[in-house]
Amino acid sequence: MPLREVIAALDARYDRALAESWDAVGPVCGDPDEPVGRVLFAVDPTSAVVDEVVGTGTDLLVTHHPLFLTPVHGVPADDPKGALVHRLVRAGAALFVAHTNADRAPGSGVNAALADVLGLVGAVPLEPAGADPAAGLGRVGDLPQPMTLASFAERVAAVLPETVGGVRVAGEPHRVVRRVAVCGGSGGSLLGAAAAAGADVFLTSDLKHHPVSDAGEVDGPALCDVAHYASEWPWLPVAAARLAEDLGGQVEVAVSRRRTDPWTHHVSSRATQDDQLS
Repeated sequence: MPLREVIAALDARYDRALAESWDAVGPVCGDPDEPVGRVLFAVDPTSAVVDEVVGTGTDLLVTHHPLFLTPVHGVPADDPKGALVHRLVRAGAALFVAHTNADRAPGSGVNAALADVLGLVGAVPLEPAGADPAAGLGRVGDLPQPMTLASFAERVAAVLPETVGGVRVAGEPHRVVRRVAVCGGSGGSLLGAAAAAGADVFLTSDLKHHPVSDAGEVDGPALCDVAHYASEWPWLPVAAARLAEDLGGQVEVAVSRRRTDPWTHHVSSRATQDDQLS
């Protein structure tokens, strides 16, 4: 079907009006009248993902993260990002971005998918947006059964893609966890909302040293920090399945298996000074 019809289906799921004012969502390149037979979903528009697009004859690449977040005045082929645009255009492939609008989307959005993969019950937005009570940033819900923080971290590691950074936890391992708040991507700004919602643990990415240190000095949720890529990956199969349904199975829809987490290697530190002195 024409690209414009596929984009209309994506816009219906991920309303661009939900995006942050600074964000860059929607079509990046592609002819609206060109036919689309195959769509590929990925977190990031990296060169490895574009390799997959070209190699599989994909007509439309849908990514969560934008290729361009700041204004550009040209896309020369000798620029790394410009080169990706040239490769996509030469291959007859379009690029579409659903970023913070997908974060806030109800049902099939990034945060809804993250809450679902963790098995949260009755999850609702941490920061509602718009008239739909199911739309908004983050989610908070309950586990089917209480568990320790250590066991929760193990569940997180089991259901999210493996990355070299793994899962980092700040809190007492034996603490009982019942209520869980999550935010895919960099969600440190929602720590206060997670505490106000009564969360026992807050799962997000890119937490900074000082806020984590400060959180450990007051009553509030334990913290679980995972790779940015890993926290948003659960959205891909959900979004792919929804698009296939919305298009009535007329277009092949797939999820990229290329890991686009930028970290490539991890070296364990030596024993801490306290361990050495004990």
